[in-house]
Amino acid sequence: MSDRHPTPTWYFAMVIVRLGDRFALVHERKHGQLWYFPAGRVEIGETIREAAMRETREETGLDVELTGLLRVEHSPQHDGSARCRVFFLARPLDGSSLKQEADEHSLGARWVTVEDLDQLELRGDEVRECFRAVRDGAPVAPLSMLTLEGHPW
Repeated sequence: MSDRHPTPTWYFAMVIVRLGDRFALVHERKHGQLWYFPAGRVEIGETIREAAMRETREETGLDVELTGLLRVEHSPQHDGSARCRVFFLARPLDGSSLKQEADEHSLGARWVTVEDLDQLELRGDEVRECFRAVRDGAPVAPLSMLTLEGHPW
């Protein structure tokens, strides 16, 4: 019988912030200064929901309400670790405005439509695919699907 060891897993919150037909997009400071949705790693002691709201605030300046779950990806890596990405749908809270000045988290943010994406250097095709899916009515699971262990049913 072999010893079983836990799989080290990195967790990431990915946030699709929608306002009508527009989406919040971040001009990243890292990753070649490309455009991407608000996202980042969950910090020690933080829930994935908390990370989603924190990353969105840091990178876009927006305070948001998480409104649903779009997707959960679990990807084993070749080194024995794994990556788990949780995609949230969110809406800006009243009075929130997008960050215009660069700081340590991002170079700024802007509202874009799916059509606007052709004018920007994106970090990957998943930005376009995700925004199109949401625009076209992708299924959205309730936030209650993601809960803390032991939480009442």
